[in-house]
Amino acid sequence: MSEALGPLHGVRVLDLTRVLAGPYCTMFLGDLGAEVVKIEQPGVGDDTRSWGPPFQGGESAYFLCVNRNKRSVTLDLRTPDGIALLRRLALRADVLMENFRPGTLAGWGLSETEIRRENPRLIYASLSAFGASGPLKDLPGYDLAMQAWGGLMSVTGPAGGEPSKVGVAIIDVVAGLMLGQSIAAALYAREKTGEGQRIETSLMEAEVASLINAGSNYLVTGEVPGRWGNAHPNIVPYQSFPTADGHLVVAMANEAIWARFCRAAGRPELAEDPRFDTNAHRVENRETLIELLNELFRGRPRGEWIDLLNDAGVPCSPVQDIGEVFESPQVRATGMLREIDHPTAGKVRMAGLPVKFSGTPASIRLAPPLLGEHNEQVLREWLELDEAEVEEVRSRGTLGS
Repeated sequence: MSEALGPLHGVRVLDLTRVLAGPYCTMFLGDLGAEVVKIEQPGVGDDTRSWGPPFQGGESAYFLCVNRNKRSVTLDLRTPDGIALLRRLALRADVLMENFRPGTLAGWGLSETEIRRENPRLIYASLSAFGASGPLKDLPGYDLAMQAWGGLMSVTGPAGGEPSKVGVAIIDVVAGLMLGQSIAAALYAREKTGEGQRIETSLMEAEVASLINAGSNYLVTGEVPGRWGNAHPNIVPYQSFPTADGHLVVAMANEAIWARFCRAAGRPELAEDPRFDTNAHRVENRETLIELLNELFRGRPRGEWIDLLNDAGVPCSPVQDIGEVFESPQVRATGMLREIDHPTAGKVRMAGLPVKFSGTPASIRLAPPLLGEHNEQVLREWLELDEAEVEEVRSRGTLGS
Protein backbone atom coordinates (compact mmCIF):
# COMPACT_ATOMS: atom_id res chain seq x y z
CA MET A 1 0.00 0.00 0.00
CA SER A 2 1.32 3.39 -1.02
CA GLU A 3 2.35 6.21 1.31
CA ALA A 4 2.01 8.87 -1.40
CA LEU A 5 0.35 12.15 -0.40
CA GLY A 6 -2.84 12.78 -2.32
CA PRO A 7 -4.47 16.11 -3.20
CA LEU A 8 -6.63 16.02 -0.03
CA HIS A 9 -3.77 15.18 2.33
CA GLY A 10 -4.33 16.94 5.65
CA VAL A 11 -8.13 17.06 5.33
CA ARG A 12 -9.97 15.37 8.20
CA VAL A 13 -13.31 13.75 7.35
CA LEU A 14 -15.74 12.62 10.06
CA ASP A 15 -17.86 9.97 8.35
CA LEU A 16 -21.29 9.36 9.89
CA THR A 17 -22.65 7.45 6.90
CA ARG A 18 -23.74 3.87 6.36
CA VAL A 19 -24.51 1.49 3.48
CA LEU A 20 -23.28 2.69 0.05
CA ALA A 21 -23.76 6.26 -1.20
CA GLY A 22 -22.09 7.93 1.80
CA PRO A 23 -19.33 5.34 2.31
CA TYR A 24 -18.54 5.36 -1.43
CA CYS A 25 -18.16 9.14 -1.26
CA THR A 26 -15.93 9.10 1.82
CA MET A 27 -13.83 6.23 0.42
CA PHE A 28 -13.14 8.32 -2.66
CA LEU A 29 -12.12 11.25 -0.43
CA GLY A 30 -9.85 8.84 1.42
CA ASP A 31 -8.35 7.59 -1.84
CA LEU A 32 -7.52 11.23 -2.61
CA GLY A 33 -5.55 11.50 0.61
CA ALA A 34 -8.08 12.64 3.21
CA GLU A 35 -7.95 11.17 6.72
CA VAL A 36 -11.36 9.52 7.18
CA VAL A 37 -12.74 8.41 10.55
CA LYS A 38 -15.81 6.21 10.23
CA ILE A 39 -18.21 6.30 13.20
CA GLU A 40 -20.05 3.00 13.74
CA GLN A 41 -22.54 1.54 16.19
CA PRO A 42 -20.80 -0.64 18.79
CA GLY A 43 -21.27 -4.35 18.23
CA VAL A 44 -23.08 -3.84 14.94
CA GLY A 45 -21.28 -1.41 12.69
CA ASP A 46 -22.23 -0.39 9.18
CA ASP A 47 -25.22 -2.33 7.85
CA THR A 48 -23.11 -3.72 5.01
CA ARG A 49 -20.83 -5.61 7.42
CA SER A 50 -23.60 -8.25 7.53
CA TRP A 51 -24.55 -8.15 3.83
CA GLY A 52 -23.39 -11.56 2.64
CA PRO A 53 -22.28 -14.08 1.73
CA PRO A 54 -19.71 -13.84 0.36
CA PHE A 55 -17.44 -13.09 3.32
CA GLN A 56 -13.66 -13.10 3.53
CA GLY A 57 -12.02 -13.39 6.91
CA GLY A 58 -15.30 -12.50 8.59
CA GLU A 59 -15.75 -9.33 6.53
CA SER A 60 -18.45 -9.05 3.87
CA ALA A 61 -17.36 -8.47 0.28
CA TYR A 62 -19.87 -5.59 0.20
CA PHE A 63 -18.27 -3.78 3.14
CA LEU A 64 -14.77 -4.37 1.79
CA CYS A 65 -15.53 -2.70 -1.54
CA VAL A 66 -16.42 0.77 -0.16
CA ASN A 67 -14.51 1.24 3.09
CA ARG A 68 -10.78 1.27 2.40
CA ASN A 69 -8.66 4.24 3.54
CA LYS A 70 -10.78 4.71 6.68
CA ARG A 71 -10.35 4.19 10.40
CA SER A 72 -13.26 2.80 12.44
CA VAL A 73 -14.37 4.27 15.76
CA THR A 74 -17.37 2.88 17.65
CA LEU A 75 -19.53 5.34 19.59
CA ASP A 76 -22.76 4.65 21.45
CA LEU A 77 -24.84 7.57 20.18
CA ARG A 78 -27.74 6.53 22.41
CA THR A 79 -25.84 8.01 25.36
CA PRO A 80 -24.99 11.62 26.30
CA ASP A 81 -21.32 10.64 26.54
CA GLY A 82 -21.36 9.28 23.01
CA ILE A 83 -22.97 12.44 21.65
CA ALA A 84 -20.50 14.62 23.56
CA LEU A 85 -17.54 12.71 22.17
CA LEU A 86 -18.94 12.92 18.65
CA ARG A 87 -19.27 16.66 19.06
CA ARG A 88 -15.64 16.95 20.12
CA LEU A 89 -14.56 15.01 17.05
CA ALA A 90 -16.70 17.24 14.81
CA LEU A 91 -14.96 20.32 16.17
CA ARG A 92 -11.63 18.88 14.97
CA ALA A 93 -12.87 17.91 11.49
CA ASP A 94 -12.68 19.67 8.14
CA VAL A 95 -15.63 17.74 6.75
CA LEU A 96 -18.57 16.12 8.51
CA MET A 97 -20.66 13.86 6.31
CA GLU A 98 -23.92 12.24 7.46
CA ASN A 99 -26.83 10.34 5.94
CA PHE A 100 -29.28 10.18 8.83
CA ARG A 101 -32.85 11.21 8.24
CA PRO A 102 -33.15 15.01 8.05
CA GLY A 103 -33.16 16.59 11.49
CA THR A 104 -31.60 13.64 13.36
CA LEU A 105 -28.30 15.34 14.15
CA ALA A 106 -30.05 18.56 15.09
CA GLY A 107 -31.99 16.56 17.67
CA TRP A 108 -28.67 15.55 19.20
CA GLY A 109 -27.46 19.14 19.35
CA LEU A 110 -25.21 18.60 16.35
CA SER A 111 -26.90 20.73 13.72
CA GLU A 112 -24.82 22.52 11.13
CA THR A 113 -25.55 25.85 12.79
CA GLU A 114 -24.45 24.67 16.23
CA ILE A 115 -21.28 22.90 15.07
CA ARG A 116 -20.17 25.61 12.67
CA ARG A 117 -20.64 28.24 15.36
CA GLU A 118 -17.55 26.72 17.02
CA ASN A 119 -15.92 25.32 13.88
CA PRO A 120 -16.75 27.83 11.12
CA ARG A 121 -14.36 26.17 8.63
CA LEU A 122 -16.32 22.91 8.72
CA ILE A 123 -17.88 21.54 5.51
CA TYR A 124 -21.14 19.97 6.75
CA ALA A 125 -22.43 17.54 4.11
CA SER A 126 -25.80 15.81 4.34
CA LEU A 127 -27.14 13.05 2.11
CA SER A 128 -30.74 11.84 2.39
CA ALA A 129 -33.27 9.88 0.35
CA PHE A 130 -35.57 12.66 -0.85
CA GLY A 131 -33.90 15.88 0.32
CA ALA A 132 -34.22 18.20 3.27
CA SER A 133 -37.54 19.74 2.23
CA GLY A 134 -40.78 18.69 0.59
CA PRO A 135 -43.54 16.23 1.56
CA LEU A 136 -41.30 13.14 1.34
CA LYS A 137 -38.31 14.49 3.24
CA ASP A 138 -38.75 12.19 6.24
CA LEU A 139 -38.99 8.95 4.25
CA PRO A 140 -36.09 6.49 4.20
CA GLY A 141 -34.76 5.20 0.91
CA TYR A 142 -32.50 2.53 -0.49
CA ASP A 143 -31.16 2.48 -4.03
CA LEU A 144 -33.73 -0.04 -5.30
CA ALA A 145 -36.64 2.04 -4.02
CA MET A 146 -35.11 5.20 -5.47
CA GLN A 147 -34.55 3.61 -8.89
CA ALA A 148 -38.26 2.80 -8.86
CA TRP A 149 -39.46 6.19 -7.58
CA GLY A 150 -37.15 8.32 -9.71
CA GLY A 151 -38.06 6.79 -13.06
CA LEU A 152 -34.89 4.87 -13.83
CA MET A 153 -36.60 1.48 -13.64
CA SER A 154 -39.33 2.68 -15.99
CA VAL A 155 -36.78 3.10 -18.80
CA THR A 156 -34.65 0.05 -17.96
CA GLY A 157 -35.39 -3.46 -19.17
CA PRO A 158 -36.60 -5.09 -22.38
CA ALA A 159 -39.20 -3.35 -24.51
CA GLY A 160 -42.56 -4.78 -23.50
CA GLY A 161 -41.05 -6.44 -20.42
CA GLU A 162 -41.21 -5.54 -16.76
CA PRO A 163 -39.30 -2.56 -15.33
CA SER A 164 -35.78 -3.53 -14.22
CA LYS A 165 -33.20 -2.12 -11.88
CA VAL A 166 -29.62 -1.53 -12.98
CA GLY A 167 -27.37 -4.42 -11.96
CA VAL A 168 -25.51 -2.33 -9.36
CA ALA A 169 -26.79 0.35 -6.98
CA ILE A 170 -26.08 3.05 -9.53
CA ILE A 171 -28.00 5.90 -7.85
CA ASP A 172 -26.02 5.40 -4.64
CA VAL A 173 -22.80 5.55 -6.66
CA VAL A 174 -23.84 8.63 -8.63
CA ALA A 175 -25.03 10.47 -5.50
CA GLY A 176 -21.79 9.63 -3.71
CA LEU A 177 -19.68 10.91 -6.58
CA MET A 178 -21.76 14.09 -6.93
CA LEU A 179 -21.40 14.81 -3.23
CA GLY A 180 -17.69 14.05 -3.22
CA GLN A 181 -17.15 16.48 -6.08
CA SER A 182 -19.15 19.10 -4.21
CA ILE A 183 -17.14 18.58 -1.01
CA ALA A 184 -13.91 19.09 -2.95
CA ALA A 185 -15.39 22.29 -4.45
CA ALA A 186 -16.41 23.52 -0.98
CA LEU A 187 -12.89 22.87 0.32
CA TYR A 188 -11.53 24.93 -2.58
CA ALA A 189 -14.00 27.73 -1.83
CA ARG A 190 -12.92 27.64 1.82
CA GLU A 191 -9.37 28.42 0.76
CA LYS A 192 -10.64 31.69 -0.72
CA THR A 193 -13.24 32.67 1.88
CA GLY A 194 -11.92 31.05 5.05
CA GLU A 195 -15.43 29.74 5.73
CA GLY A 196 -17.00 26.33 5.48
CA GLN A 197 -20.59 25.76 4.41
CA ARG A 198 -23.46 23.30 4.33
CA ILE A 199 -23.94 20.93 1.39
CA GLU A 200 -27.16 18.98 0.90
CA THR A 201 -28.11 16.42 -1.71
CA SER A 202 -30.26 13.32 -1.95
CA LEU A 203 -30.64 10.12 -3.89
CA MET A 204 -33.75 11.58 -5.51
CA GLU A 205 -31.99 14.73 -6.70
CA ALA A 206 -29.02 12.74 -8.02
CA GLU A 207 -31.37 10.45 -9.93
CA VAL A 208 -33.44 13.24 -11.48
CA ALA A 209 -30.20 14.91 -12.61
CA SER A 210 -29.05 11.57 -14.09
CA LEU A 211 -32.11 11.08 -16.29
CA ILE A 212 -30.31 13.22 -18.91
CA ASN A 213 -31.70 12.57 -22.41
CA ALA A 214 -34.62 10.42 -21.15
CA GLY A 215 -35.72 13.29 -18.93
CA SER A 216 -35.06 15.87 -21.61
CA ASN A 217 -37.04 13.90 -24.19
CA TYR A 218 -40.07 14.06 -21.89
CA LEU A 219 -39.58 17.75 -21.06
CA VAL A 220 -39.33 18.63 -24.76
CA THR A 221 -42.17 16.45 -26.10
CA GLY A 222 -44.42 15.73 -23.13
CA GLU A 223 -44.24 12.04 -24.09
CA VAL A 224 -43.31 9.60 -21.32
CA PRO A 225 -40.29 7.48 -22.39
CA GLY A 226 -40.60 3.72 -22.33
CA ARG A 227 -38.13 0.85 -22.18
CA TRP A 228 -35.83 0.17 -25.09
CA GLY A 229 -33.84 -2.77 -23.76
CA ASN A 230 -30.30 -2.37 -25.07
CA ALA A 231 -31.39 -0.03 -27.87
CA HIS A 232 -31.41 3.78 -27.85
CA PRO A 233 -34.48 5.96 -28.42
CA ASN A 234 -32.60 8.59 -30.44
CA ILE A 235 -29.70 6.77 -32.16
CA VAL A 236 -29.77 3.76 -34.52
CA PRO A 237 -27.89 1.44 -34.53
CA TYR A 238 -26.77 1.86 -30.93
CA GLN A 239 -27.42 -1.43 -29.14
CA SER A 240 -26.43 -5.06 -28.65
CA PHE A 241 -26.52 -7.71 -31.35
CA PRO A 242 -26.23 -11.51 -31.23
CA THR A 243 -23.25 -12.99 -33.08
CA ALA A 244 -22.51 -16.61 -33.91
CA ASP A 245 -21.10 -17.22 -30.41
CA GLY A 246 -22.02 -14.34 -28.10
CA HIS A 247 -23.17 -10.72 -28.01
CA LEU A 248 -21.53 -7.43 -28.85
CA VAL A 249 -22.61 -3.81 -28.82
CA VAL A 250 -22.07 -1.19 -31.47
CA ALA A 251 -22.41 2.56 -31.02
CA MET A 252 -22.82 4.37 -34.33
CA ALA A 253 -23.39 7.90 -33.15
CA ASN A 254 -22.70 9.75 -36.41
CA GLU A 255 -22.85 9.27 -40.17
CA ALA A 256 -19.10 8.75 -40.61
CA ILE A 257 -19.15 5.80 -38.23
CA TRP A 258 -22.19 4.34 -39.96
CA ALA A 259 -20.48 4.56 -43.34
CA ARG A 260 -17.31 2.93 -41.99
CA PHE A 261 -19.39 0.10 -40.54
CA CYS A 262 -21.20 -0.52 -43.80
CA ARG A 263 -17.91 -0.77 -45.70
CA ALA A 264 -16.29 -3.02 -43.07
CA ALA A 265 -19.32 -5.31 -42.98
CA GLY A 266 -19.29 -5.69 -46.76
CA ARG A 267 -22.57 -3.81 -47.22
CA PRO A 268 -21.53 -0.32 -48.46
CA GLU A 269 -24.87 0.15 -50.20
CA LEU A 270 -26.63 0.46 -46.84
CA ALA A 271 -24.96 3.83 -46.22
CA GLU A 272 -26.59 5.20 -49.42
CA ASP A 273 -29.99 3.56 -48.92
CA PRO A 274 -32.49 6.44 -48.44
CA ARG A 275 -34.10 4.50 -45.59
CA PHE A 276 -30.81 4.46 -43.66
CA ASP A 277 -28.67 7.33 -44.98
CA THR A 278 -29.23 9.58 -41.93
CA ASN A 279 -29.74 8.85 -38.28
CA ALA A 280 -33.25 10.33 -38.44
CA HIS A 281 -34.12 7.93 -41.29
CA ARG A 282 -32.59 5.00 -39.41
CA VAL A 283 -34.68 5.85 -36.34
CA GLU A 284 -37.80 5.98 -38.54
CA ASN A 285 -36.95 2.61 -40.11
CA ARG A 286 -35.52 1.03 -36.96
CA GLU A 287 -37.32 -2.32 -37.19
CA THR A 288 -36.33 -2.99 -40.78
CA LEU A 289 -32.69 -2.09 -40.20
CA ILE A 290 -32.32 -4.01 -36.93
CA GLU A 291 -33.77 -7.15 -38.50
CA LEU A 292 -31.24 -6.85 -41.32
CA LEU A 293 -28.33 -6.25 -38.92
CA ASN A 294 -29.33 -9.13 -36.64
CA GLU A 295 -29.00 -11.49 -39.59
CA LEU A 296 -25.70 -9.90 -40.62
CA PHE A 297 -24.09 -10.13 -37.17
CA ARG A 298 -25.13 -13.76 -36.67
CA GLY A 299 -22.98 -14.68 -39.64
CA ARG A 300 -19.64 -14.33 -37.83
CA PRO A 301 -18.16 -15.07 -34.37
CA ARG A 302 -17.98 -12.24 -31.86
CA GLY A 303 -14.19 -12.02 -31.84
CA GLU A 304 -14.05 -11.75 -35.61
CA TRP A 305 -16.53 -8.86 -35.55
CA ILE A 306 -14.61 -7.08 -32.79
CA ASP A 307 -11.34 -7.24 -34.75
CA LEU A 308 -13.04 -6.15 -37.97
CA LEU A 309 -14.86 -3.20 -36.43
CA ASN A 310 -11.91 -2.05 -34.31
CA ASP A 311 -9.76 -1.97 -37.45
CA ALA A 312 -12.45 0.13 -39.16
CA GLY A 313 -12.75 2.60 -36.27
CA VAL A 314 -16.30 1.58 -35.34
CA PRO A 315 -17.02 1.82 -31.58
CA CYS A 316 -17.90 -1.67 -30.40
CA SER A 317 -17.40 -3.99 -27.47
CA PRO A 318 -17.99 -7.59 -26.49
CA VAL A 319 -20.63 -8.08 -23.80
CA GLN A 320 -18.35 -9.40 -21.06
CA ASP A 321 -19.13 -10.91 -17.69
CA ILE A 322 -17.47 -9.45 -14.59
CA GLY A 323 -14.89 -12.23 -14.47
CA GLU A 324 -13.77 -11.37 -17.99
CA VAL A 325 -13.53 -7.71 -17.00
CA PHE A 326 -11.22 -8.23 -14.02
CA GLU A 327 -9.08 -10.76 -15.89
CA SER A 328 -8.64 -8.52 -18.92
CA PRO A 329 -5.17 -7.17 -19.78
CA GLN A 330 -6.63 -3.66 -20.05
CA VAL A 331 -7.88 -3.64 -16.45
CA ARG A 332 -4.53 -4.99 -15.27
CA ALA A 333 -2.56 -2.46 -17.33
CA THR A 334 -4.44 0.50 -15.84
CA GLY A 335 -4.09 -0.70 -12.25
CA MET A 336 -7.81 -1.25 -11.80
CA LEU A 337 -7.27 -4.54 -9.99
CA ARG A 338 -5.45 -4.16 -6.68
CA GLU A 339 -4.54 -6.47 -3.84
CA ILE A 340 -4.18 -5.26 -0.25
CA ASP A 341 -3.37 -6.88 3.09
CA HIS A 342 -6.22 -7.13 5.60
CA PRO A 343 -5.76 -8.13 9.28
CA THR A 344 -8.30 -11.00 9.15
CA ALA A 345 -9.08 -11.53 5.47
CA GLY A 346 -5.49 -11.80 4.28
CA LYS A 347 -4.96 -10.73 0.69
CA VAL A 348 -8.07 -8.88 -0.51
CA ARG A 349 -8.57 -8.09 -4.19
CA MET A 350 -10.56 -4.97 -5.04
CA ALA A 351 -11.13 -2.43 -7.78
CA GLY A 352 -8.29 0.04 -8.10
CA LEU A 353 -8.11 3.83 -8.25
CA PRO A 354 -10.07 5.17 -11.24
CA VAL A 355 -8.39 8.60 -11.42
CA LYS A 356 -4.66 9.15 -11.86
CA PHE A 357 -2.83 12.32 -10.69
CA SER A 358 0.66 13.10 -11.97
CA GLY A 359 1.76 15.16 -8.97
CA THR A 360 -0.43 14.18 -6.00
CA PRO A 361 -1.47 10.59 -6.66
CA ALA A 362 -4.44 8.90 -5.10
CA SER A 363 -3.44 5.85 -3.06
CA ILE A 364 -4.63 2.90 -1.01
CA ARG A 365 -3.08 3.33 2.43
CA LEU A 366 -5.46 1.49 4.76
CA ALA A 367 -7.40 -1.74 4.42
CA PRO A 368 -11.14 -1.61 5.22
CA PRO A 369 -11.16 -1.41 9.04
CA LEU A 370 -12.31 -3.92 11.59
CA LEU A 371 -15.18 -2.65 13.73
CA GLY A 372 -13.76 -0.22 16.30
CA GLU A 373 -10.21 -1.03 15.23
CA HIS A 374 -8.99 2.54 15.70
CA ASN A 375 -10.91 3.69 18.78
CA GLU A 376 -7.95 4.55 20.95
CA GLN A 377 -5.72 5.73 18.11
CA VAL A 378 -8.23 8.36 16.96
CA LEU A 379 -8.96 9.55 20.50
CA ARG A 380 -5.26 10.14 21.02
CA GLU A 381 -4.62 11.80 17.67
CA TRP A 382 -7.76 13.88 17.11
CA LEU A 383 -8.64 14.74 20.73
CA GLU A 384 -5.11 14.50 22.18
CA LEU A 385 -6.30 12.35 25.09
CA ASP A 386 -3.67 10.73 27.28
CA GLU A 387 -3.82 7.11 28.41
CA ALA A 388 -5.78 7.91 31.59
CA GLU A 389 -8.38 9.88 29.63
CA VAL A 390 -8.71 7.10 27.04
CA GLU A 391 -9.22 4.58 29.84
CA GLU A 392 -11.91 6.78 31.37
CA VAL A 393 -13.81 6.94 28.06
CA ARG A 394 -13.44 3.19 27.70
CA SER A 395 -14.63 2.49 31.23
CA ARG A 396 -17.83 4.50 30.73
CA GLY A 397 -18.84 2.22 27.84
CA THR A 398 -18.98 5.09 25.37
CA LEU A 399 -17.06 3.03 22.81
CA GLY A 400 -19.19 -0.05 23.40
CA SER A 401 -18.43 -3.20 25.36
